[in-house]
Amino acid sequence: MTDLYEIPIGEPEFARACGGNTHPDGEACVTLARIGPDAWALGDSKRPDAEPLRFTTGELNAAGIDPARFDLLA
Repeated sequence: MTDLYEIPIGEPEFARACGGNTHPDGEACVTLARIGPDAWALGDSKRPDAEPLRFTTGELNAAGIDPARFDLLA
């Protein structure tokens, strides 16, 4: 398996999904982008400059994160 953190992600187009949780500074949302054939970057909309976490499709599935919720295909 490739180290997902070695994959250069450049400036991927992140899709956003919001869960309805609100905070004083706005709604809680996560962002997701495909960065490879079996690689995804998951970020926090409130911290767009933070390094996103990276997952395989299987890891996303195990965590209950469905790319379709972001209008993305797995």
